[in-house]
Amino acid sequence: MEDLWSVALGLLQLWMFVVVFLIMLPAMNGLSLGVTGVYIQILVKILEWATIRIQRGRQERPSVPGPLPNGIIKREGGSMEQEMCELRSSRTIVGGEFDLSDALYFFKKGLESIVDDEVTQRFSSEELASWNLLTRTNRNFHYISLRLTIIWGLGVFVRYCILFPLRLTLALIGLSWLVVGLTIIGLLPEFSLRSWLSEMVHLTCYRICARALSATIRYHNKANRPQKGGICVANHTTPIDIVILANDGCYAMVGQIHGGLMGIIQRAMVRSCPHVWFERSEMKDRHTVTSRLRAHVAAKTKLPILIFPEGTCINNTSVMMFKKGSFEIGGTIYPVAIKYDPRFGDAFWNSSKNNMLSYLLRTMTSWAIVVNVWYLPPMTIEEGEDAAHFANRVKSAIASQGGLLDLAWDGGLKRGKVKDHFKEEQQKMYSSIIVGQNDISVCDEMR
Repeated sequence: MEDLWSVALGLLQLWMFVVVFLIMLPAMNGLSLGVTGVYIQILVKILEWATIRIQRGRQERPSVPGPLPNGIIKREGGSMEQEMCELRSSRTIVGGEFDLSDALYFFKKGLESIVDDEVTQRFSSEELASWNLLTRTNRNFHYISLRLTIIWGLGVFVRYCILFPLRLTLALIGLSWLVVGLTIIGLLPEFSLRSWLSEMVHLTCYRICARALSATIRYHNKANRPQKGGICVANHTTPIDIVILANDGCYAMVGQIHGGLMGIIQRAMVRSCPHVWFERSEMKDRHTVTSRLRAHVAAKTKLPILIFPEGTCINNTSVMMFKKGSFEIGGTIYPVAIKYDPRFGDAFWNSSKNNMLSYLLRTMTSWAIVVNVWYLPPMTIEEGEDAAHFANRVKSAIASQGGLLDLAWDGGLKRGKVKDHFKEEQQKMYSSIIVGQNDISVCDEMR
């Protein structure tokens, strides 16, 4: 029995040595021993082999279906005026008079939206071109060969029996150090080093948490990193976005006050750093929120505010409408584009389907988190430009840099109904065609 305890103690000492000296301490200092890089390279080779083997299996067994396309409907992509002109081209219609066949356009668009609309598909995980050895439930990746099944089985063992306990240990250490460290700093009197100590604790804790996800982060254009007194806005895929960005610099968080474990972390954070937390009742008061954020930005010595203007998580394929409130505060906007590599794991959080615990379990048992972060040049509102147009300009820049679709739809449609003004825009556009304001020149060019 004593021999068994001595072996267990030896394994525990080895485990803590690996966690503390080979992972945690290098991470806290922003260093890497290169193990994660080698691990990612091995994964890439295995996934490439698996893809080739699956493709060969499809050739040998035609009954094996191919991957689903990202969309099941091929849309024309033209404007309402152009598509109306195509429908009217076979008939002689004077000016912009009404024609009964115009209803076919709206009928077609309605069916397309029912079958495969542009909005709801942004709230489900993006389809992969090939199996990434993480699931057996996708109908496109049936059993292909014995070797592929063995590789999948080994992957399950590595992810759940080796990586998950290691990642869980790192996550617990990182969060514990965040709460304890910031609580202690919050008890210190105000002096010049207090802010520096707070930033160091934030930075080291987030770096440990990034290692808990086996995160490989590539930062581009670091010269454009957000500066104090500014506002950092980014597209939103997952709560992990905060860890990814804070791994390279400190930010002042904005959000609603929560209870439970999240509430404990929030209270510890605000003791040592000017984060902006709101009560639920205050979140509905737009004037109160804007005033507090403006006061924060006006103090040029405070950390840049981190805001996700979409207001919800989108599935790493698109950028949806930015709420204009974030752009009414004033100050300099620092856009950031975030794009995850879906081959190594699905970073998207579908909050209406998965709770936070199940999401973190899935993330910490995936292969890794591989992400690119682009810092874009700072932007300010132009003369005569309103907040809505400024928000759209920033959104377009982020979408272009990250290779994401730029959609005008509101992410709030994830849980709500279409706003009336969207319907009114379509009605006004068609009305202008009927009275002959929009379609004449367009139709003449197409004929």
